Amino acid sequence: MRIATWNINSIRTRVDRVVDWLAASDIDVLALQETKCRDDQFPRTALEAAGYDIVCHGLSQWNGVAFVSRLPMTDVTVGFDGMPGFAKDHDGEDPPLEARAIGVTVGGVRLWSLYVPNGRSLDDPHFDYKLRWLDALRTSTATEMATFDQLAIMGDFNIAPFDEDCGDP
Repeated sequence: MRIATWNINSIRTRVDRVVDWLAASDIDVLALQETKCRDDQFPRTALEAAGYDIVCHGLSQWNGVAFVSRLPMTDVTVGFDGMPGFAKDHDGEDPPLEARAIGVTVGGVRLWSLYVPNGRSLDDPHFDYKLRWLDALRTSTATEMATFDQLAIMGDFNIAPFDEDCGDP
């Protein structure tokens, strides 16, 4: 099974490039991040015509994750156990969850497509959110590892350990 991942930064803008690349690369399963569309806006037609099935999780023009596969996908999971939500000015009990994680099982292999929150600066509330998100992911991953013999966690981890990794450090 050939698996790939791609931060697409808007699937609606780049669907033709994805279809062409899938054909040229002979990819069975593609994990996408930053699809930037609601599920009902996902451009399924071109991908389905190319022989791929789609599962996606998108809520708005932000974030969004998906899998595109020519192999059967089962056990579709949106979000993971303990995944925190974020809202800068949210006063409710639980802030809303963002579309940042989707899991599937393909051929006995458990796959996750993740779009990890950008932490921004150390004093930004997004940084604390990112740390809580990664901590919950660590806990959830331990459970997944105990459940599945084969596990692949892929996506955009939004980690830039060195200044040269940033476009504008």
